[in-house]
Amino acid sequence: MSNHPITVPLELRLPESWQAAPPELVGVPDAAFVAVHAHPDDGFTANVTVDSAYRPDTATLAELGDESVADLSVVAESLDVMSRHEIGSAAAPGLTQTLALTTVVNGVRRELTQSQVYLSLLDVRAPGRRTVVRLILTATTAQHDDVLEDFRDIVATVRPN
Repeated sequence: MSNHPITVPLELRLPESWQAAPPELVGVPDAAFVAVHAHPDDGFTANVTVDSAYRPDTATLAELGDESVADLSVVAESLDVMSRHEIGSAAAPGLTQTLALTTVVNGVRRELTQSQVYLSLLDVRAPGRRTVVRLILTATTAQHDDVLEDFRDIVATVRPN
């Protein structure tokens, strides 16, 4: 999924242990929003990135998830799709996927886990107009389960503004 600035204004709330950060800080300058966790694990700071793309095409959310996997496979030494589930409803479809990857970050080989959530926002006046919002939690595999509930809380607060 190619990143573009958020095409639909969004609002979200961060749990106490998270704070907004400049996207360049975590190496994703194209992200519309980034939050970082207050407690790094072994020198790696868990982060949540938010981006979006205007997708008037017929690509399914699973196909968009496959695009993300393909993009990540270019920089990862190894990459496995651990799970993928459709969520939401026909009117507000979504997709979650969890990826396990090994990659080098700032010269250090890391075992990371990514939880990705795709939310489809349809224009009620023109259903062919679709924006897909992608939220990604990236954490060390050791810390992932500890911050996953926070990520779910963030996702639950995402609303068009």
